[in-house]
Amino acid sequence: MNKRYLVTGAAGFIGSQVCLRLLEEGHQVSGVDNLNDYYDVRLKDWRLSQIQSHPNSENFHFEKMDIENQRSLDCFFGSNGPFDAVLNLAARAGVSYSLENPHVYLSTNAEGTLNLLECMRETGCKKFVYASTSSLYAGQKMPFTEELAVNEPLSPYAASKKAGELIAYSYHKLYQVDVSVVRYFTVFGPAGRPDMSPYRFIKWIAEEETIQMFGDGSQSRDFTYVGDIARGTIAAIQDVGYEIFNLGGGRNPVSLNTIISRLEELLGKKAKINHKPFHVADLMETWADISKAKRLLDWEPQISLEEGFKKSVQWYMDNRHWLKEVKV
Repeated sequence: MNKRYLVTGAAGFIGSQVCLRLLEEGHQVSGVDNLNDYYDVRLKDWRLSQIQSHPNSENFHFEKMDIENQRSLDCFFGSNGPFDAVLNLAARAGVSYSLENPHVYLSTNAEGTLNLLECMRETGCKKFVYASTSSLYAGQKMPFTEELAVNEPLSPYAASKKAGELIAYSYHKLYQVDVSVVRYFTVFGPAGRPDMSPYRFIKWIAEEETIQMFGDGSQSRDFTYVGDIARGTIAAIQDVGYEIFNLGGGRNPVSLNTIISRLEELLGKKAKINHKPFHVADLMETWADISKAKRLLDWEPQISLEEGFKKSVQWYMDNRHWLKEVKV
């Protein structure tokens, strides 16, 4: 059935892919994004252009807006609703920058989430999908399961995401909002964020610049392709009550050194690496137990690391004429 969805963070790395897939399925999609300059806005503009050139783009409505602004959100819900579900992918992301500017993380990731839930309560929208993070699992035993308490966040970013999860739980209990929390594990793919290692490694190797590596490269991640993450986010729209789902590769963790070696092969160039001290707020390893998402959402990743990094490198080379100017 054709549904009406609100996607926040619509110009973001994951949000734009979610919008494209919802349009492909024939739904009406309203997208909001404040288009902030945390990283080069040209990337966000490029992603939006892909949505606006989609064959079903007449079903997409975009508005530049900040979810921290309750008054603007009230007007938006009144003019564009009612929505069958709200998918909140708007966030201040990144562990390191949250140490420099913690206030904006709390205002966007916690207060912004509260603002959306209030609009949902007032307009009768009963389904909320909340994008959270694997950064919450710091110090926990692997593979990470959703049942872990995750009450010891190592960064304001992780703490603000936990706050969003808890606010959503309150609205589930108080107002019967059906909530799916999706915790993402190291997302990579075309048009990725330039503050994340997959994009940075590709750019640095392609442009023969020195990789700035925090640690010795033995730290490992459960890399997950952006298309798979978007599928899982949409699968989470179904009624679940209140559930948390890991969306990750579900593989043994892969080290950053291994990823660099593969990118060297794909790009035909040798990486130059400058090692820096490991960041205290970072995780040495991440590894998702995705059995719950398989069981309840019928979801598991389909794109291999090999295929995903080939697509990522090809996208960078196809757009290199302007991407080489994007700062990381």
